[in-house]
Amino acid sequence: MRLMAKDRSAKTSRPASTTPFSDALRVAEGFRLADVDPRSTPGFTGGKKAGEKALAQASPGIADLQERLYAESKEGGNRSFLLVVQGMDTSGKGGIMRHVVGQMDPQGVRYTAFKAPTPEEKEHPFLWRVRNALPHAGQIGVFDRSHYEDVLIVRVHDLVPRSTWSRRYAQINDFERSVVVHGTTVVKVMLQISSGEQKERLMERLDRPDKNWKWNPGDVDERRCWDDYQQAYQAALERCSTDEAPWFVVPADRKWYARLAVANLVLEHLRGMDLQWPTVDYDVAKERARLEAT
Repeated sequence: MRLMAKDRSAKTSRPASTTPFSDALRVAEGFRLADVDPRSTPGFTGGKKAGEKALAQASPGIADLQERLYAESKEGGNRSFLLVVQGMDTSGKGGIMRHVVGQMDPQGVRYTAFKAPTPEEKEHPFLWRVRNALPHAGQIGVFDRSHYEDVLIVRVHDLVPRSTWSRRYAQINDFERSVVVHGTTVVKVMLQISSGEQKERLMERLDRPDKNWKWNPGDVDERRCWDDYQQAYQAALERCSTDEAPWFVVPADRKWYARLAVANLVLEHLRGMDLQWPTVDYDVAKERARLEAT
């Protein structure tokens, strides 16, 4: 990554909002997933055009702070950033990867899409593969699905005994606490889509030839478990939204809003890290004079 002294984050304007996205979307005590309106736009008062403009304005600030994080690591810093993205099928995880993560410098991003565990991964505790995917110092790590699958799909489909998955909430909290203590800022996002919107997005995959390749017959089977998944998400959000690694629930029926909200959650937390350009150990004026003499 090329280091630049230009401060781009200072020039980015904030979106029209009533409160920071981090406050508007955070899972707090008494949270009920059923109370979230998937078409709402918490923390933002504008419409789609204003949202798309605000998203474009957020990108330079994220890029600037990402570069500061990388520069800090080159001078011995050990901090990193982890974005965890969860959600039902068609909730917009791919759009977050393209429109939010895609605006970052790929050299500084460590992206992992968690699928069904491989035979090797099954031989280890469920957090083993997650530890191996954590971002290194100076990196932004991105989990497309995550260790939470082990208390979501595993719970819904009875893939392991209840006594096994029920212990995992505490194990996840201990794991995430350790990750934060060792210098990683963790932002966990759940994209909440409505059943009706999901049905429309799945139907589009059948109606459009250019979307047919995305169709998975198993999606219909998963829809039949909708209520079970909502209960599993409620439990995960309740039990694993901690001071160290809080959950944020993003209404996702409006794609433009979900992308804007996630971008600003990332931006707000990067700003909270108070990232500064590292101090160099050479005389800038002297080096400039040496360069001009060549």
